[in-house]
Amino acid sequence: MKPSVLPRRAALFALSALAATAATWGTAAHAQDAAKWPTRTVRLITPYPTGGAPDAIGRVIADKLSRKWGQPVVVENRPGGNGFIAIDAWKRGAKDGHDLIQLDSVHLAAYPYLFKKLPYDPAKDFDVQATLWKAYMMVVVPTNSKYKNVADVIADAKANPGKIDYGSWSIGNPVHLGMEDLQQLTGTSMQHIIYKETSQLYTAVANGELPVTQGTAGTTGPLYKAGKVRFLAVAAPQRLKAYPDVPTVAEAGGPKDYEVSGWNIIAAPKGLPQAVADKIRADINEAVLSSDVQDRYANFGYVPMSLDRAQTEAFIASETKRHEAIIKRAKIELQ
Repeated sequence: MKPSVLPRRAALFALSALAATAATWGTAAHAQDAAKWPTRTVRLITPYPTGGAPDAIGRVIADKLSRKWGQPVVVENRPGGNGFIAIDAWKRGAKDGHDLIQLDSVHLAAYPYLFKKLPYDPAKDFDVQATLWKAYMMVVVPTNSKYKNVADVIADAKANPGKIDYGSWSIGNPVHLGMEDLQQLTGTSMQHIIYKETSQLYTAVANGELPVTQGTAGTTGPLYKAGKVRFLAVAAPQRLKAYPDVPTVAEAGGPKDYEVSGWNIIAAPKGLPQAVADKIRADINEAVLSSDVQDRYANFGYVPMSLDRAQTEAFIASETKRHEAIIKRAKIELQ
């Protein structure tokens, strides 16, 4: 007697049912992974020194995540080396999300066009979990500066090409690229002076040693409030709520649509289970939008950013294109 043959339609139905069951099991397993994660201490590795505004906010967010996750979230400062020291430590760490990294705009959008060879691949190494903030740059001068607005700076630079100094702390940081962009837009030429630390840079402005630079309100705000520097303008589309009397660069006689900012993200390694990545993103965004973090942002003049994955990818792509254009026009290159 011949064995019975399962009809084709019934066989296909059975296979579909098995596939659906497997998918359900897989989804449930990932959800269970997310429910259990994290299982131990989470490290937030940062390239920033202790005490600065990025470090301070990173610690507030880490504290909130620790309370949310029921596990310690510790901030590990690894400053220096253009952030490469921190990135190397993170790359040698855990790949399951228990090691996260805090980075800013230059690491993802500028350095790929500045350095001939990078010790990391922005596209392959980092899975950006959350955007934290955008910090617009102020145009900063000494209190007794002869410059009353941005138009004065531009006029002086045109009258004295290559003789007006501005400062920053390295090649390729937001201040350097922002000032390069200003020169390109206005047809001027200024001299870039590099200081070892941001504290030295802004002290030089306060002392009148350096005639002009840029800086975030978080970095230069204390000197501004102490009356040691003046803000000529903010390089933003509109005035900051924390500094309503400071005009935009366009309002102060500079080029229209001129914007200079740094921004901050938290990334995880590629390849996390989707449910774990979604949990990290959702919980960081919840921390960013909390009232006490918002208050910190306001004190530092930061604009909060809470973007979904698609918005994050589009934003970083746009910023990368903008940085690439500035760097190539200025012909800046590092080994």
